[in-house]
Amino acid sequence: MLRARRAAVAAALARAAEGPPGPGCPCGSRLRLPGGAADPDPDPRGWREVVAAAVGALQAGGLVAVPTDTVYGVACLAQDRGAVRNIYSLKGRNGSKPLAICLGDVDHIYRYCHVNVPDELLRDLLPGPVTLVLKRSDELNKDLNPFTSLVGVRIPNHPFIRELARACSGPLALTSANISCQASTLTVSEFQDLWPQLSLIIDGGPVGDVQSPECRLGSTVVDLSVSGKFGIIRPGCALTSTVEILRQKYGLIPESS
Repeated sequence: MLRARRAAVAAALARAAEGPPGPGCPCGSRLRLPGGAADPDPDPRGWREVVAAAVGALQAGGLVAVPTDTVYGVACLAQDRGAVRNIYSLKGRNGSKPLAICLGDVDHIYRYCHVNVPDELLRDLLPGPVTLVLKRSDELNKDLNPFTSLVGVRIPNHPFIRELARACSGPLALTSANISCQASTLTVSEFQDLWPQLSLIIDGGPVGDVQSPECRLGSTVVDLSVSGKFGIIRPGCALTSTVEILRQKYGLIPESS
């Protein structure tokens, strides 16, 4: 089974790859995303092959670098214990800092989380540059962030990673493509030191202005696990608009109040 998966990945890589392999990248596994990260009308054939290659790498237990709506990320299957260990090792973490899960659609949140806010609130914020922290359900891999009853949920406003998440049988674990405590990355060349530890790198071009510090802030992380309240865990790039929605439209109050 594993040999067949690897063969499928290799075949998809051969079809989708453009240009020479990236230096330091195993198996020449750097793929360019047709149209780039922000193309609203990508070539469906080219994207289909890249998605297939990424799914194959994930199913084989690999780590895949992906563009998102904020910064570049690294994803693995959240239900795969070994892959989760590997992503912690890649980040240089000891396992005490939680990973978020990434889903393709808001409807999927209810399987992995206990939701205590209106569905409309979820859809006002997602997809978008926001991570919502909710109480996790028993459906989620117990080896993922075993030290907390909460989990952050991301649905990036980026067509490629949403298609990838939909194509997988379970949630993705997602973290930024950088060593912990280092700056977030906006191009694949900025995390080139990590390439040898990755199974596949999806190059969607720059996902932000590399000269702008604001573009490296990452998603705004909001704790919605307490009914009627919200807590800002990380201000991120969408703080003002997120707080406005939570306070003015839904009447939530800050946890410090």
